[in-house]
Amino acid sequence: MFWLWFWDAYLARSAAWAVGPADAGDADELARIHGQAFARGWSVEEMEQLLHDRAVTACVLRREGRDKAYGFALSRVAEDEAEVLSIAVAEARRGSGGGAALLGRHLGRLASQGVRRVVLEVDEDNASALALYGRFGFVQVGRRRAYYARQDGRRGTAKVMALELP
Repeated sequence: MFWLWFWDAYLARSAAWAVGPADAGDADELARIHGQAFARGWSVEEMEQLLHDRAVTACVLRREGRDKAYGFALSRVAEDEAEVLSIAVAEARRGSGGGAALLGRHLGRLASQGVRRVVLEVDEDNASALALYGRFGFVQVGRRRAYYARQDGRRGTAKVMALELP
């Protein structure tokens, strides 16, 4: 699979990051990271439910050789399609290459499970996430007005994006 080799080579630049499967023992840290990233963070119980769901593929971002979680990606898989439920990197680690390492490895795991199409929603004002998704080849396929709750009480529009995996 050329695609997986390409992303592994690209991600070698981020060798200090390790991405592996997440499990229920990670729920506290993942809920904390989610709460930093979104206006309505998920509770530990919600995170545990997702991590126990057999249809959910979950990855956790760590520093090489460390146990602490710095990010995560969760996707629900149905047949050959996956929906990214959430992806987030701890506020203090944003901009350090961890998001690219996390997304690349997560997409690789999905591809290895037979996923051929990945969809997600992203706030149209989230320039860094849009840039990241664009680098991986995601394209906009729709919009959802007033989809996201924001800290200031306003509602943000989501761009619906999709990626066809080889």
